[in-house]
Amino acid sequence: MSWREILLTYYVIYRNDERLGGPAGLFVMDSGAGKAILWDHRAREWAVDTGLVLRFVNDHRNIDRYETVDRRAAESVAEVVTGGRSLPGEDSILDLFAAGSGDGPQSSADRA
Repeated sequence: MSWREILLTYYVIYRNDERLGGPAGLFVMDSGAGKAILWDHRAREWAVDTGLVLRFVNDHRNIDRYETVDRRAAESVAEVVTGGRSLPGEDSILDLFAAGSGDGPQSSADRA
């Protein structure tokens, strides 16, 4: 871990403004490092895609489609959106950040 304190923010993503149908996705961001991961539904794994996460949360049209939650709530949501896979631990998230370029999608499989 680096000298600075790591502050992860967890975002629950919904398909629509009314949040019908429950959570559809989950983002984890370290704003200080400028890195973010998300659950990649197509690849069925956690992946670094900072650009996509930033575009989504910075788009005013999405303001009602996400909420920030604490780690405990994010762990529960992860089970739902991933079909039973757990949210990586903070050390694993930091490893994903270190391996990913942050410019485009990079999955855990890309690290091998």
